[in-house]
Amino acid sequence: MADKIYPDAASALDGLLFDGMTLMAGGFGLCGIPENLITALRDSAVTDLTVISNNAGVDDFGLGLLLHTRQIKKMISSYVGENKTFEKQYLSGELELEFNPQGTLAERIRAGGAGIPGFYTKTGVGTLVAEGKEHKDFNGETYIMETGLIADVSLVKAWKADAAGNLVFRKTARNFNPMMATAGKVTVAEVEEIVPVGALDSDAIHTPGIFVQRLIQGQHEKRIEQRTVRS
Repeated sequence: MADKIYPDAASALDGLLFDGMTLMAGGFGLCGIPENLITALRDSAVTDLTVISNNAGVDDFGLGLLLHTRQIKKMISSYVGENKTFEKQYLSGELELEFNPQGTLAERIRAGGAGIPGFYTKTGVGTLVAEGKEHKDFNGETYIMETGLIADVSLVKAWKADAAGNLVFRKTARNFNPMMATAGKVTVAEVEEIVPVGALDSDAIHTPGIFVQRLIQGQHEKRIEQRTVRS
């Protein structure tokens, strides 16, 4: 079990990266993002990435670092409104975008992890989202087919892990991370604390260790995307 634990982000990604690969990156906004692994990705100089993530970080943090270095070729995302670099690259044609309703993106990832190649949803019917997709009627209502998503590598951030890779997420960081952990051919998790096997309440484990192949403990910056305070 201890062989899942790596000393740092760079060593945890060693041998997994290649140009043109598909990655998943967990989190919601700047909460629960695998920031150390993203920095190691930037330093690796891997390129032509397709990245599946709810959002694209901000200009100088999270996935914004990879946009700045132009290592991302395509984003499969839901919300990208906080990133000016993303906006510029998309409008100039440098960056491909596959836009998803947020619930659809979550279900596409969950389906991929469950081995479900496709599913039908009403979300997006009659909009640009539905263009080019199969339509089918169920009980008099029209649905569109969406495909499940999988990645060559999933990068997730958890609060705690044990040496077997069992993960516990905290609050908002539980968005997208658990489902992405199941949808990667290889999953690498960074956590705030690694505890001995048996120290976690088995009823409180969100992601079983069988889904996690590599693990690091890292220092994490608690950023806020937009701070709003009363004058």
